Amino acid sequence: MRRYARTVVAFALATSVVTGTAGWVSGDAQQALTGPPPGTASWRADRALGAELPDPERAAPAEVAAFFDGLSARERQLLLLRHPSVVGNLDGAPLELRYRANSLAAADDPRYRSLAAPGRRILAFDPRGRGQVAEVFGNLRSAHRVSVVVPGSDNDAGTFDRESDVYGTPAGMAKSLYAQAGPSTAVIAWTGYTTPVGIGVDAATGRLAEAGAGRLTRFAEGLTADGLPEPVVFCHSYGSVVCGLAAHRLPATDLVVLGSPGMRADDVDALRTRATVWAAKDPTDWIDDVPSVRFAGLGHGTDPTDPTFGARRIPSDDARGHTGYFAPGTDSLRAFAAIARGTSVGGAAR
Repeated sequence: MRRYARTVVAFALATSVVTGTAGWVSGDAQQALTGPPPGTASWRADRALGAELPDPERAAPAEVAAFFDGLSARERQLLLLRHPSVVGNLDGAPLELRYRANSLAAADDPRYRSLAAPGRRILAFDPRGRGQVAEVFGNLRSAHRVSVVVPGSDNDAGTFDRESDVYGTPAGMAKSLYAQAGPSTAVIAWTGYTTPVGIGVDAATGRLAEAGAGRLTRFAEGLTADGLPEPVVFCHSYGSVVCGLAAHRLPATDLVVLGSPGMRADDVDALRTRATVWAAKDPTDWIDDVPSVRFAGLGHGTDPTDPTFGARRIPSDDARGHTGYFAPGTDSLRAFAAIARGTSVGGAAR
């Protein structure tokens, strides 16, 4: 009987993925972008400073930070001009250097020239494939608390800040959170992994999330290596799968999942994180129709808002749809801002 039940669940899940029931639509398989940033080969061969440079793929962010700490301003500028694509994506390199490097790289690419506009703080930029980008809202260097927004499907450098879904894009979510949380915080919209396109097989498996988890972990380690506080990480939709797989090694004070299909864990204990875990799902979110199972590689397991999962529940009944959690005036956004500031949520002590 138990084996029969598992078969029925797996069939239902596979049907949801393939036919588009429960709000799912088909999607094309994506090739995950992995490995070091563009320009790494010339960086590795460079001996302008008289020695090998830290390897972008193998050096830990703390080693990268220590390397740059030992350079003069002239030496930093030399590396920036010779290798902007590496410096701009090198976790552990100084923030201000990365901003300048990514501005140079984006200005050189007609597709993404708007990222180089004055005043924008681009902390990561990789034009390969569909493109990846991370943008900072607020002042990271002076912020008392830092947050990172990890998006789900259909997000890349081209859809990072689209007007058609203001509070569902990485930039839109981050800007709304920063506006609510205030100037003592900074928020990073991180589109630093290959997301699924549509909600097909890629969205129902952990393949892209596994690749994204490593990139997210290294990115967060780069923040702390540069002297920033451990971040609060907000994980939307498939982004919560990324966060779930990264949780055991991700430096974070809080993990906040919203509109989640599951985190590939049965409960909070299985995440093996010391971060406080929060969860939100509004009653009109179609993600509620997705089977909360994990079988034969398909599905992401227990709904994080299920009481048995053990996450702290965030009020979100007045949010609308799958991308309404960051809309101004919602209980969910107010709670997110309180977590971002490190204050109480809904009057309850943290």
